[in-house]
Amino acid sequence: MLFKREKLEGIEDKSLAPYGMRSKDTKGREFPDREPDYRTSFQRDRDRILHTTAFRRLEYKTQVFVNFEGDYFRTRLTHTLEVAQIGRTIARGLGANEDLVEAICLAHDLGHACFGHSGEVVLNSLLKDHGGFDHNKQSLRIVTKLEKRYEDFEGLNLTWEVREGIVKHETEYDVSDASDYDPNLRGNLEAQIANVADELAYTAHDLDDGLRSGMVTPEMLEGIALWRIGIESVGWKGTNLSDLDRHRIVRRLIGMEVADVIEATDQRIQASGAKTPEDLQRLDHNVIGHSEDMQRWNREQKDFLYKNLYRHWRVVRMAKKAERIITALYESYYDEPDILPDHVREASEPRGIERTIADYIAGMTDRFAIDEHQRLFNPRLRP
Repeated sequence: MLFKREKLEGIEDKSLAPYGMRSKDTKGREFPDREPDYRTSFQRDRDRILHTTAFRRLEYKTQVFVNFEGDYFRTRLTHTLEVAQIGRTIARGLGANEDLVEAICLAHDLGHACFGHSGEVVLNSLLKDHGGFDHNKQSLRIVTKLEKRYEDFEGLNLTWEVREGIVKHETEYDVSDASDYDPNLRGNLEAQIANVADELAYTAHDLDDGLRSGMVTPEMLEGIALWRIGIESVGWKGTNLSDLDRHRIVRRLIGMEVADVIEATDQRIQASGAKTPEDLQRLDHNVIGHSEDMQRWNREQKDFLYKNLYRHWRVVRMAKKAERIITALYESYYDEPDILPDHVREASEPRGIERTIADYIAGMTDRFAIDEHQRLFNPRLRP
């Protein structure tokens, strides 16, 4: 039996909740593009994102720890994959479109600069008179302009719904600007799921990496409600936290939070009376989210991580190094554009030199940026 696109769309129609986004109902792509025989449009978008250069570069971009600080810490790539896994689980539990959620999740951090949020802050400051820099907007630029993979159009020619999900990506550290994508409408349920999956993933996994690094210890977490609930639920009472114990506790925390999101969101959807994807988008509030208790416990844990991990002296030192590296690269390229590679310099005419340099630096991995800084400023190295 063949499962061609029309059959896959029929399965979607029967299996999704009324408010789940059907791929057959997509608003389409910017450019004419024949749809494949054995994939839905959202499945195709997911695959196109996976094959991009920008996606592969995430392997060497910072989550919290720079790649060379340890082989087992999260990178921006592993974080992205974990967001996609959590997003699919939530989507499955709510009857949302898993493929659309996965595509948005896989694309949500494509625009992150080297050195994580520190890199974004520096680039935004350097470009304050030229439109600034925002990784959500950069993700959209990548999938609509910067990736060169097709003869007939720039970018990936993704569906409206995936692009809208990228634009309307919102977390505590991300604020969207959806001026060109129905700004009066909220993101569809799948976009909202991607948002909460991102927050859930980085909160739990940054805690995991913080414990692995030794910057965070079980003693420091005493009094944090979620930690207490986690260790009690797995029966850990020791003083020495083994790798296995850490895995058990973090896994339990993620499971609790995912279940809480699904159940709390279902209650909000039922209370809203929404029957279609558009009904949810017209609400004055997002339906996705935790229960009140979990929101409070998450707030406490996030505040703890900010104070004890994100502002730890080792992390702050690396952030200052990143600021100096990116600033030096930008100023050198701007003062003497001829030191840029030919293909980069040639792109400056339509984009402007400032945006061209920002695109180039944002696309760098941590490792490449450090090496490039050495090539430019260490006279003993060949250019």
